[in-house]
Amino acid sequence: MAIILVLCLVFVVLPGQSRNMLNLLRSFLGDKWGIYYGLFGAGALITALYMALSPYGNIRFGREEEKQYSSLQWGAMIFTSTMAADIVFYSLCEWALYANEPYIQELGGIQKWASTYPLFHWGPIVWSFYIILAVAFGFMLHIRNRNKQKFSEACRPLLGDKVDGFWGKVIDLFAVFALLAGTATTFSLATPLLSAAVSKIFGLPDTVVLTIVILLLIACIYTLTVLTGMKGIARLASWCVYVFIGLLLYFFLLGGEAGYILESGFSALGNMLQHFIGMATWMDPLREYSFAQNWTVYYWSYWMVWCVATPFFIGSISKGRTVKNTVFGCFGLGLAGTYTAFIVMGNYGMAQQLKHGVDISGYIAQGGDYAQAIIRIFDTLPASTLGLVLLVISMIMFYATTFDSITIVVAYYSYKFMPRGSEPGKGVRTYWSVVFILLPIALIFSENSMYSLQSVSIIAAFPIGIIIVIVVASFFKDAKKDLHP
Repeated sequence: MAIILVLCLVFVVLPGQSRNMLNLLRSFLGDKWGIYYGLFGAGALITALYMALSPYGNIRFGREEEKQYSSLQWGAMIFTSTMAADIVFYSLCEWALYANEPYIQELGGIQKWASTYPLFHWGPIVWSFYIILAVAFGFMLHIRNRNKQKFSEACRPLLGDKVDGFWGKVIDLFAVFALLAGTATTFSLATPLLSAAVSKIFGLPDTVVLTIVILLLIACIYTLTVLTGMKGIARLASWCVYVFIGLLLYFFLLGGEAGYILESGFSALGNMLQHFIGMATWMDPLREYSFAQNWTVYYWSYWMVWCVATPFFIGSISKGRTVKNTVFGCFGLGLAGTYTAFIVMGNYGMAQQLKHGVDISGYIAQGGDYAQAIIRIFDTLPASTLGLVLLVISMIMFYATTFDSITIVVAYYSYKFMPRGSEPGKGVRTYWSVVFILLPIALIFSENSMYSLQSVSIIAAFPIGIIIVIVVASFFKDAKKDLHP
């Protein structure tokens, strides 16, 4: 708490200096150490596939009859526990961000590549970050029955008793800090879109105060839900998926671009598959464009910092499932939801620019606000107010379900021991609900740019990547005993 309060104070009192420091550290880590993030991404995907296709894939997290959720509930909770509100935000505008990149023009233009890179950056590599840890945590929780539900405990097979002392505390401190950095970036990037939508619907002035009020409202909603426990989270996740489907159908059926959406999405999927290995390993050694450093390194980092809580949650709800089922279930269900969002909403926006002359990317290039750029896309739709209402409801519900899951997980971190079947106390859960909202408010007050907000994740991801490697290595060492007793 002390660290978070100091950081908040620095961001609010010294916004210029803090922004410069963030950008300096981001430049050093992203530019000089970009290969670290690139190798981590490729290694995570290979590891996830190995887990599923090797004998480890047959390991079951408990007995099959111990499954607590149906496949639909399980899939809904997996998808909504991720950065789902950000998926809505980026699916609407990411193509426009790439459209301004010289590298995209060099490759072949907006139509072919601005629709392909979102599928790559939100595709199998980043989902594998979650998957490899979900398997490790599921094994730790349901087979080894550990009563310490912490990142450090997952490192015990490799580090031994060191996790009970200084090094265990260092690992958990880095983990919580990384998660706070990820949540701060998420809130600070996507909440202004909510503010702009609410302003448009109700005719209110779109100010920082409105954004803060919306943040506090979201915090109240996810705090109330998290106090109801896992049953409340499962119910809200199902409702959230239905509202999200309604938003997608609104774009697809009322936008008048169904044919273009399907053809562009089909083409982008084929283009990504054809060039996947090259895209995953391109690091621009001469820094002709620095596209990999500005975008690929950022997305790998962003998902790495979210790895602290979401995989724990996925592992905990996967009781009774095999490693293979968990791996391919997460890939299939996660990618289905993510890709549908980017293909439907992203390609609709791209159609407005390329077919109808609504220059979204040009507006952003001239310093236009991202939220207002997205509002311009909604203005091209019939009954745009209805669309904005669906957007607001879906984003608030996504925020609530995502932060419900991570608040539950991080609350476990507060306990030295947690008996199986127990849940953290309501006071501890409420405490973390409040902590998660402080840093985003400070970042919004300091008016950091997207580049600076991305820097927060890149910096926090550097140490967490090392810890993830230790956790996964610990899983293989421990699980090997079950394969070869």
